[in-house]
Amino acid sequence: MEARTRGSTSSSIGGSEELEANLTLSDRLKVFKGSTFDPEAYVTSKCQHMNEKETKHLTSYLVELKKASAEEMRKSVYANYAAFIRTSKEISALEGQLLSMRNLLSAQAALVHGLADGVHISSLCADDADDLTDQDLYNMDSKQLSKIETWVVEFFDRLEVLLAEKRVDESMAALEEGRRVAMEAQEQRTLSPSTLLSLNNEIKAKRQELADQLAEAIGQPSTRGGELRSAVLSLKKLGDGSRAHTLLLKSYERRLQANIQSLRGSNTSYGVAFAAALSQLVFSTIAQAASDSLAVVGEDPSYSSELVTWAVKQAESFALLLKRHTLASSAAAGSLRVTAECIQLCASHCSSLESRGLALSPVLLKHFRPGVEQALTGNLKRIEQSSAALAASDDWSLAYTPTGSRASSSTPTAPHLKLSISAQRFNSMVQEFLEDAGPLDEALQLDGIALDGVLQVFNAYVDLLINALPGSAENEENPVHRIVRIAETESQQTALLVNALLLADELIPRSASRILPQGGTNQSTPRRGASSDRQNRPEQREWKKKLQRSVDRLRDSFCRQHALELIFTEEGEVRLSSEIYILMDETTEEPEWFPSPIFQELFAKLTRISTIVSDMFVGRERFATILLMRLTETVILWISDDQSFWEEMETGDKPLGPLGLQQFYLDMEFVMIFASQGRYLSRNLHQVIKNIIARAIEAVSATGLDPYTTLPEEEWFAEVAQIAIKMLTGKGNFGGHGERDVTSPSVSSAKSYTSN
Repeated sequence: MEARTRGSTSSSIGGSEELEANLTLSDRLKVFKGSTFDPEAYVTSKCQHMNEKETKHLTSYLVELKKASAEEMRKSVYANYAAFIRTSKEISALEGQLLSMRNLLSAQAALVHGLADGVHISSLCADDADDLTDQDLYNMDSKQLSKIETWVVEFFDRLEVLLAEKRVDESMAALEEGRRVAMEAQEQRTLSPSTLLSLNNEIKAKRQELADQLAEAIGQPSTRGGELRSAVLSLKKLGDGSRAHTLLLKSYERRLQANIQSLRGSNTSYGVAFAAALSQLVFSTIAQAASDSLAVVGEDPSYSSELVTWAVKQAESFALLLKRHTLASSAAAGSLRVTAECIQLCASHCSSLESRGLALSPVLLKHFRPGVEQALTGNLKRIEQSSAALAASDDWSLAYTPTGSRASSSTPTAPHLKLSISAQRFNSMVQEFLEDAGPLDEALQLDGIALDGVLQVFNAYVDLLINALPGSAENEENPVHRIVRIAETESQQTALLVNALLLADELIPRSASRILPQGGTNQSTPRRGASSDRQNRPEQREWKKKLQRSVDRLRDSFCRQHALELIFTEEGEVRLSSEIYILMDETTEEPEWFPSPIFQELFAKLTRISTIVSDMFVGRERFATILLMRLTETVILWISDDQSFWEEMETGDKPLGPLGLQQFYLDMEFVMIFASQGRYLSRNLHQVIKNIIARAIEAVSATGLDPYTTLPEEEWFAEVAQIAIKMLTGKGNFGGHGERDVTSPSVSSAKSYTSN
């Protein structure tokens, strides 16, 4: 019952295939968008019967959703910056219009109240004419009006002086006092409508005059630091926050442009030093502008959007300037190190802004990526061309890698590894390339472009090694495609395999560990946006498998070339044909039972190559065994797949006879014996040999003969094969007769040996 519950729970949250399916973010978040969604109930229902593995899997899924949601929000904000700014400006303009409308309505209301009061006063005067004299009314009104008029005149005079002397704080205090008095006068009706209207209009005009003074001060290059922030804050308090923030950013932009012009004038070259100084200048200015913006206007979304848009504009201008003066020339020259140092500096400065909510890395990526790809391509082309030039003069002798180069000092070659000259230089160039490309791949998230490039140049180098084999198909089809020095001897040809194997199996992966996920020194600081270890490891293994497949291509070409040397003559005639077995039954003499010459040569070749690879592939005996296994299989599979060979033996004018069958059986048994002794007899090879022996027996049976009446016991074939191996290796000792001439064995020697 418990197992069924766990199964249903796992099914409800989705298996690993469902969690990792390529669903849209909206589909993944659909379950959380319902109005009745209860987080606690959801977690309880999903986790109460889950085991540890399922819990970790769900946690990983939720973390992935969180990252995707954050990325979607960031993209949405970037996509709507212009709309945010436009809306905020329209709101600010609307607020100003509403303020003007409110002031107008207040003035009209005051006027209406004034008219009403005037009518009321006239009525009172008419009713109370008998109680008050004209002199009393005059004295009373004259006393009230003189006091208000005196304050208004003094207020306007004082405000004029404050504005003329640019005493901002006192001017703002006076304006606030005037606004307060005007409101009190309106509420208490202590001012006539005309006087109140005049007061409000004058306050409004003076506020605008002060705002213009502040805007002019903000625009002055000499206004910096605290004075700039104070002016911007004052302008915001006057009700023009949008204008204040825009002027603040424009002030920083003018200052930045002036500093850039000064920097360009003081630099005679546009190298790494210029890139470092320019990057520091631009991003420090953006950081200071962000700090002032936050201090003055806070975290208002409209202002934040304007700040981000402004910062993106400055980052784009910086990227274009650096690209035009530094990166373009270095990329064209293939100077990957200069490009890497420049971009690494920029990425470091850019990352310091992320804590302020300014993620400008996509801006740099957009403008830097084409130049970086050009530099990478140029370096890879240089590696390919240099390798081809070195392969033209390489004598394919192995030696230890010399020390002292930048690459060997950073990634030293193991003492037991030997490479030819071209392979040593190829390894050095690849190490230098990956050392320079590592920071670029991390900063710009190149998604393995560098690794794919290394794979590309390695494939090109393997093509060179294949062309170095005698009679290579590539050389015959396009002899001018690659000019390489031919590896004449078997030792030289085996050295080609050593070059490819050591590069693919150890040296290149070791160099690439600096940019492979979770590799090298980056384990503590994995790349932003990198997947989990579980997802990285298959990609890493797949990349290494691609390297190994290139080595397999060379190994197969090596085996094919040696197999063709055995099967065909230099004139192109087939040596391994069915005639050598069919014609045996036409002789009347008893044949000397010994493996056919071509299989003797195969044994000799495999013995020589086995000795060579045992010396060259120290610590990699498995590859040496597979090489011998593949070479043997190549020859035997040619026999198995050659239709003309079997057509002549099965349906030809002279089909295979008993003696030919016995010789063919002996040859195949001979191959199995020496391959088994050399420990390179694979299951596939053993089965193929058994199948072709059975096919040969069926061919004889088809003629009406019983092959088993003429074939010796199976032990006879094994013993004769053992004799042949001893004779061919010079270890034969045939009691009393001394050592025989191994080049002319006789059936009597075989019989005497087997009889003992």
